[in-house]
Amino acid sequence: MSGKKILVVDDEPKIRELVRVYLEKDGYQVVGVGDGREALAAFKREKPQLVVLDLMLPEIDGLEVCRTLRRESQVPIVMLTARDEETDKLIGLELGADDYVTKPFSPRELVARVRAVLRRASLPVQEGQQIVVGDLMIDSARHLVSCHGQTLNLTPTEFRLLEAMARHPGRVYTRLQLLELAQGDAYQGYERTVDAHVKNLRQKIEAVAPEGQCRIATVYGLGYKLETPQNA
Repeated sequence: MSGKKILVVDDEPKIRELVRVYLEKDGYQVVGVGDGREALAAFKREKPQLVVLDLMLPEIDGLEVCRTLRRESQVPIVMLTARDEETDKLIGLELGADDYVTKPFSPRELVARVRAVLRRASLPVQEGQQIVVGDLMIDSARHLVSCHGQTLNLTPTEFRLLEAMARHPGRVYTRLQLLELAQGDAYQGYERTVDAHVKNLRQKIEAVAPEGQCRIATVYGLGYKLETPQNA
């Protein structure tokens, strides 16, 4: 991961500096900006491999920045949120953020989250490995998913969640199991984040194939499964 560029967006200079010091100590290049408008400009200019994004920003708030970035890129995003902003956390995840850290936070924890998200986004895969379930086709080698012949633009976390369920269609996964499969053992988030990612996946699948052969079904009290006519 050494040398990868991280865009840090926070309106508090002390936080930007603290994050910069710890990330650079871990080998990353860091670009810091203080508001949402600067963030969008810096993203186009610097082309970072990951964005650390505070939600409470002047000019353009963090949620709108996240929404704008997701329209043009699948770059990993780690949000910074206040402890009592649970709704904003879920909205941010639904907009496509990959992880979040609550303020006040440990800089070491943030670096660990950044490292984990980047690792998940660049995991090696076996060449030619494909999974076909109904009208879903997942090409792990190229990190591509198509449904009903149309490509789905998925974040790294969404891709890994769908890939995990597609390997065993009909199997019920708990939220914790899906977190471990998609995020890895080092992830220390909370289980409701899965709900936001699954909601995104459903919307993206249904947008291209509203009557498709595959859907993500909720098994109340347990978790989720990828359902086809054969295992419904």
